Amino acid sequence: MPGPLASLKVLDFSTLLPGPFASLLLADMGAEVLRIESPTRLDLLRVLPPHDQGVSASHAYLNRNKRSLALDLKQPEALEVIKSLLQDYDIVLEQFRPGVMERLGLGYEALKAINPELIYVSITGYGQTGPYKDRAGHDINYLALSGLASYTGRAASGPLPLGMQVADVAGGSLHGVIGLLAAVIARQQTGQGQHLDVSMTDCAFSLNAMAGAGYLACGVEPAPENQVLNGGSFYDYYRSRDGRWLSVGSLEPAFMKQLCTALGLEELAGLGLSPQLAHQQQLKDALKVEFEKHDFAELCALFAELDACVEPVLSLGEALRHPQLQARELVAQVPRGDGSSQAQMACPLKFSQGLPEPRHVGAALGQHTDQVLGELGFSIERIEQLRRAKVIL
Repeated sequence: MPGPLASLKVLDFSTLLPGPFASLLLADMGAEVLRIESPTRLDLLRVLPPHDQGVSASHAYLNRNKRSLALDLKQPEALEVIKSLLQDYDIVLEQFRPGVMERLGLGYEALKAINPELIYVSITGYGQTGPYKDRAGHDINYLALSGLASYTGRAASGPLPLGMQVADVAGGSLHGVIGLLAAVIARQQTGQGQHLDVSMTDCAFSLNAMAGAGYLACGVEPAPENQVLNGGSFYDYYRSRDGRWLSVGSLEPAFMKQLCTALGLEELAGLGLSPQLAHQQQLKDALKVEFEKHDFAELCALFAELDACVEPVLSLGEALRHPQLQARELVAQVPRGDGSSQAQMACPLKFSQGLPEPRHVGAALGQHTDQVLGELGFSIERIEQLRRAKVIL
């Protein structure tokens, strides 16, 4: 089965998380993704623990279904290889700071001259313009500058370091894929490619969906625990008697009624829709007391029978064993290449015509160098010349 994106061929110059997660989605949907990796500068994702059979589990997952060509872009002969690839690969994904690809002779304008249909996606922390364009940053910095961190946390203790990389993935990866596919559709209509400037800070800022709309239109400044959905109302997490947690999202009256009835708080159900902070705090305090009267398993069993928008906070291991996630087949067995396989998170997108089976885990550095150059018409002698010159691994 070829997959819905089988017509796309992508040169992926990215490392770490944002770019590789974006190209993972593309590869899972059938696109041919070729990683261009440095033979001299190690991708940190390759050594990130934990390891499975000596290989980083994160690398094996984020780079599955992709081939690897080890190419030293600082060597002049590398341009010969890239130019040859651009006759066939018409999408570039890169994650360097602004100006790096230009200095290597691989900027958008230079490559567009070779292939006018080229779609060139740049994912960076702050974008290609502005006073911060050359500044270093990480996910936590982008969330801070975008305003998201200012109202995510507790009033008494401040912002929370989130357990997953929101700006990297929801900002960079997902917006990168959206923009890339939009550019593909535009190219089908116009025959022209274009350069996409994806800033993780910009995209994280756009995730201020409701709070941003409220501030811009009404001047309401969000802060920790002052909004309906950030702990300022009953909508929150509650601890059980044995120290576990459950989520309560019973916003609608029907759900609130079930919640309060189940806990013997029928008289407080009307407080759920009250805009008054005192009413919300009264309901919240009562829910806290009732939840702490029961063990986690008891509460799970109680709310499993109700449609009240109350669900347990599961560990990752528990989530994997949950019948809903198992029914959705969110774990795949991916071939390693030695006859064994590795369990990985499956592509979450469901197509009625299905997706290709996972082909292989993340490739070894330069594993497909000879194969790719052979497909481009490079002779065995020329490949060996490039290897001796340390252009390729």
